[in-house]
Amino acid sequence: MPDWSQHGIRIVRGTELDTNTPQTPGMTRAAAIDHARAGASKLWAGTVVVQPNAKTGAHHHGDLETVLYVVKGRARFRWGEKLEFVDEAGPGDFIFVPPYVPHQEINADPGAPVECVVVRSGQEPIVVNLDIPSPEAPSETRWIDPTHK
Repeated sequence: MPDWSQHGIRIVRGTELDTNTPQTPGMTRAAAIDHARAGASKLWAGTVVVQPNAKTGAHHHGDLETVLYVVKGRARFRWGEKLEFVDEAGPGDFIFVPPYVPHQEINADPGAPVECVVVRSGQEPIVVNLDIPSPEAPSETRWIDPTHK
């Protein structure tokens, strides 16, 4: 019979998040569900905050799959070999980032931070920062959604 008091549901309080995780310039990650805090062996979950007018450097997360859920704010995502693709997400939207995809998060709202919940498919805190400049000229942008040309 399992000892459910030690191996059952774990609640990690918002005050118990750990920012001692690999970081990318322009954003702050904090771990909530990992092996150390909850005994998880296949998932990592936490939060990420991108400050107003901030953008991250280009990066990827190795062979991990990543899901983000936007809680507050407006996030712009760039991805591709030259960060040539772009789309935006707001509160209630989910974002899926496949393994090895070079990407960048940008706060699209100059007045408020973007706050997201992040879930990854593994425990390794893989963040590979890349030396890819962010495209600035609108002509280099390829909008993926039908409302942006």
